[in-house]
Amino acid sequence: MTSASPGTGTVPAARRTLGTVRRDLFPSAPQPMPPMSGPRALRRLPHLAVAALAALAAYFGTEDMRARPLGMLHAALLVAGLRRPLPAWWLSLVMLPLFSLHQPYSSYGGWAWAVHAGLLFLIALRNPPRVLAWTTLTSAALLLALQTYGAVPWRFTGIMLALFALVVAAAAGVRGTREVRARLAEQESALAQERARRTVLEERARIARELHDVVAHHMSVISIQAEAAPYRVADPPPALVTALADIRAGALEGLTELRRLLGVLRSEDATEAAPEGRIPEAPQPTLERLDDLLAGVRAAGLDVTAVVSGERRPLPGGVELAAYRIVQEALSNVLRHAPGAAAHVELEFAPSALRLRVLNGPARRPAPPSPGVGHGILGMRERAATLGGEFSAGPTPMSTPMSTPTPTPTPTTGGGYEVTALLPVPAAAPTADRERAV
Repeated sequence: MTSASPGTGTVPAARRTLGTVRRDLFPSAPQPMPPMSGPRALRRLPHLAVAALAALAAYFGTEDMRARPLGMLHAALLVAGLRRPLPAWWLSLVMLPLFSLHQPYSSYGGWAWAVHAGLLFLIALRNPPRVLAWTTLTSAALLLALQTYGAVPWRFTGIMLALFALVVAAAAGVRGTREVRARLAEQESALAQERARRTVLEERARIARELHDVVAHHMSVISIQAEAAPYRVADPPPALVTALADIRAGALEGLTELRRLLGVLRSEDATEAAPEGRIPEAPQPTLERLDDLLAGVRAAGLDVTAVVSGERRPLPGGVELAAYRIVQEALSNVLRHAPGAAAHVELEFAPSALRLRVLNGPARRPAPPSPGVGHGILGMRERAATLGGEFSAGPTPMSTPMSTPTPTPTPTTGGGYEVTALLPVPAAAPTADRERAV
């Protein structure tokens, strides 16, 4: 069994280190400036500032005309550094001894080091700290070597080293601020998604609570009818009695499950608000109470008209509840967001669907701020989707009413809002009259 000799593992480690240095200092892909936030007119301000600095260095940094072409080429590296900062830094590093050691190029030496410091700043904005450390230390080592050789005064060396430190600190501050803003943007996006998801769940739970009351009513009717049916027939067959008993047992079991589900969906706030932990019960509204709803919003100051077309008839409880809530929420939105506007409600009883429409004109005065996150549009859309219907809402420049038996004035001024819903009605659904007949 052979033992590994000391230092065997250092070769792969050295190769990995050299590979990292090569990728960091000689990148193959460009590194463009990250986009800035704020007004569009200010987003190009850093590019303009870099170009202006390069132009100043090229024009004022060369007193001797023979040095100006090479000085302009070196200053142009600052502009190239906006997209490829590391290659520009390498070229500047190679050209710096020329501007410090040879005449007439030494007249541009001060501006050359200033341009080089600008390249270090551009590198720091788009590279990890280790790259900034390598490039800064390399630049400082070259500066100290030239000072030792006598090509650069010691006073100038101290100024440039201080400038390098200032550039590193400024770049670290800018990069840190940008990273903090990016993290805040990610957190805000995640918070907005979570708020939207929670809003959907809250609306669905509220709709489920209301639908529970509708379904529980029908199952209670089934249970009572199954219990009373044997007494309406003289000498009913035992098989029929057994079948009716099974129907009643199934209905009662379904009611128990519904009550258990309702206990989960009930909010803690509603439980705390009710005395002795009991939740107050009230009949769910139907379209028969539409006139009361319109009277209430008129009393609140809303000028609203209503038109009902088609053969008005009792509908399944879920459909009537959803239609009532959609109209109620749409009129509430008019009161909140369009003060002084006139509203119009249209209901059309089609053979297989209920069409409803609520539209309003523009606000006559500014709307007060609405606290919290509104769930109105989301709730209306969820109600329609629960029944397999369609829903749409949005501003309308020119509203036109549906065809009605009698012409009714509707708000047609631009700047209004329109809510429409199509709620399907099952053809075989039992109506309230049939239930009472049974």
